[in-house]
Amino acid sequence: MQITKFLTYLLISSFILIGCSNDDDNTPNNQSQIANRQQLGSDNSANDLLSATNFTSLAIEIVSVQGFAPSATAVNGFRDFLQERLFKPDGITITQRSVPSSGKAPFTITEIAEIENDTRTLFNEESEITVYIYFADGSREDDTTEQVTLGSAYFNTSIVIYEETLRRLSSRPRAPLLSSIETATLNHEFGHLIGLVNLGTELQSQHEDEDDEGEPNNHCNVSNCLMEAAIQFGSGMMGMGDVIPELDPQCIADLQANGGR
Repeated sequence: MQITKFLTYLLISSFILIGCSNDDDNTPNNQSQIANRQQLGSDNSANDLLSATNFTSLAIEIVSVQGFAPSATAVNGFRDFLQERLFKPDGITITQRSVPSSGKAPFTITEIAEIENDTRTLFNEESEITVYIYFADGSREDDTTEQVTLGSAYFNTSIVIYEETLRRLSSRPRAPLLSSIETATLNHEFGHLIGLVNLGTELQSQHEDEDDEGEPNNHCNVSNCLMEAAIQFGSGMMGMGDVIPELDPQCIADLQANGGR
């Protein structure tokens, strides 16, 4: 899917990091860190985020490059999404802090994982599960003029948002508000952490999309769903509205069957 010259679609492509770097500096050094750096879609990871079975609270650590923090509107919208879909009776907290630029843009996922290793401070502890989100001052390395990546869920509790790319898109004519793009990207990538689509949360009905080669691609095939590979705002035309897409009933049914709301 591509962003057309009319910007009809806002592309959100998610990439899965299958393995960690062989560099010893990227190797978690204790059991808690290992639990937070599993392959996306690992057994029980989605359920741990969705339900209160093993973890009754959630701590989100947002680390942003200086000058690239998300808007307060986006963070609040993201919090609403979490509260609507997760069972965390002891609460959901979101902390934010800034760090200097790594100077590595544009980024590979391996480089993002290295940045996480240097900047992440919160890991699962007792009844609290944690998620790390990095707001980057650059784009993904393999972006093109026709296709860009806004965010990636790359470990079971790790997300990168390419904030510089989001800001560049929001500055174009007829584009949605930056806060709307940020919220949609956060919600979409967290949707992958909680197992959508068919990524650790079992399908209750067949609604997984396929790529150009006919292979399942962990996105939803329901029009206007948050978990489409390319999502639409408002009426479907960029600039015609800032209504943030939501999960369709089939995605919600999948989450509810795996311990979510």
